[in-house]
Amino acid sequence: MIYSDGEHLTIEDVVRVARQREPARLAPGVPERIEQCRGVIDGIVASQRPVYGISTGFGEFSRVFIQVDQREALQRNLILSHATGTGEYLPEDVVRSAMLLRVNSLAKGYSGIRLTTVDTLLALINKGIYPAVPCKGSVGASGDLAPLSHIALVLLGEGEVIRGGSLMKSADALREAGIAPITLASKEGLALINGTQIMTAVAALVCFDARRLFKIADIAAALSLESLQGTLSAFDERVSLARPHAGQLATARNIRTIAADSELILAHKDCDKVQDAYSLRCVPQVHGASKDVLRRAMETVEIEINSVTDNPLVMPDTGEIISGGNFHGQPIALAMDSMKIALSETGNISERRLNRLMDTHLSGLPAFLTTSPGICSGLMITQYTAAALVSENKVLAHPASVDSIPTSADQEDHVSMGTIAARQAAEILDNVSHVLAIELLAGAQGLDFCKRLAPGRGTAAAYEYIRRFVPFLDEDRVPAADIHTVTGMIRDGSLLGAVEGAVGELVV
Repeated sequence: MIYSDGEHLTIEDVVRVARQREPARLAPGVPERIEQCRGVIDGIVASQRPVYGISTGFGEFSRVFIQVDQREALQRNLILSHATGTGEYLPEDVVRSAMLLRVNSLAKGYSGIRLTTVDTLLALINKGIYPAVPCKGSVGASGDLAPLSHIALVLLGEGEVIRGGSLMKSADALREAGIAPITLASKEGLALINGTQIMTAVAALVCFDARRLFKIADIAAALSLESLQGTLSAFDERVSLARPHAGQLATARNIRTIAADSELILAHKDCDKVQDAYSLRCVPQVHGASKDVLRRAMETVEIEINSVTDNPLVMPDTGEIISGGNFHGQPIALAMDSMKIALSETGNISERRLNRLMDTHLSGLPAFLTTSPGICSGLMITQYTAAALVSENKVLAHPASVDSIPTSADQEDHVSMGTIAARQAAEILDNVSHVLAIELLAGAQGLDFCKRLAPGRGTAAAYEYIRRFVPFLDEDRVPAADIHTVTGMIRDGSLLGAVEGAVGELVV
């Protein structure tokens, strides 16, 4: 059970709800906090005083006063009119994550929502109601209005959900689950859709997956290092202590741990090769810098998932209603744009190591790692695929946050594009997962040509796990299936588990 109190939710908690379907509920004391805040709204509902989002329209219409008997319609119309998303539906784990993050923001008690509405949102999470949320349409300020509106629609019995892999009407899904649709009261529409929960949901899952992926990158680099008969001297702790970035120190330590006791490396300790190419020698510096970016991104995301990001905010202690800009997604936009670059660079250097494994003049291994050059192409074209993916990443890595298009008749004249940045980071992460899978395939194939000497403890564990599912490429076959298999090992954590089971936990 995950308890939401608006203060202590972690990325790991989000993943437990989003992917492992762990139930969520409000922490003790939170219902009272929500109801206290709602009391402030109830106290001004009948007022003739203009208060944004309660007795006025929205955005450019904030100057239009709404009469008391029209205020329920105001909130309903807000949700209906703002559900303008396009594109493919967001993955289920992203939607479940966004719903939890919305609950956690409301739990802080500054949004003026009713407790019954929060309870209904929790019921959707816990009963597996998955709103169909188009992925495109948010500019990242006033928050994720369009996609969050598609989630709010379901609370009203409107819109659609995906259940059991099929699209169905929300009203039917709610009826089957025994959940009654709600009628929104004053301020509740804004409280549900004015916030950064979509971009932050994607960002939280990107950070979680990137943490594992950066460990996999170290494993792939160690496999390549051994197959290419490289040296561990560049990974000496004293080198990194002379430039003590945390990520560099962690990466160097990981490579030493993975390659520990390698006969392959020891056999070339005194060879005439003075130093390795940058794609091997600079792994601590390149992988490490990406890990440092991840660390900062995780800090930003964990602040954001425990923040109030709607507008206006209700101050329960004074009764004030204050308009601000916490819905602006700039913190997440910059964090995800940085992650896009960090992930892209991890893929770039992986592809360069892969290229060295393919080129017999650089590797000393059979050309394209085939036993029958000429009649067989071996892994030649896998490098083409990796090259295509890293080049695609270079386009995706352009910062989304440097763009801004005014909306709402220039009332909202600077926006973050944070949701675009987060979605692009997720796409780049997927591409890099495939690039690393290809490098791992090539590294394992390279080790097969060095069997007279034992690899390191961690590289041996990685090699053996890969070979349990992907046999040695002794003659040409369709490589796409092998790439898919190894990518699956990366995504489900099983390959990392095999290596860490042999050498202990790797560090990020």
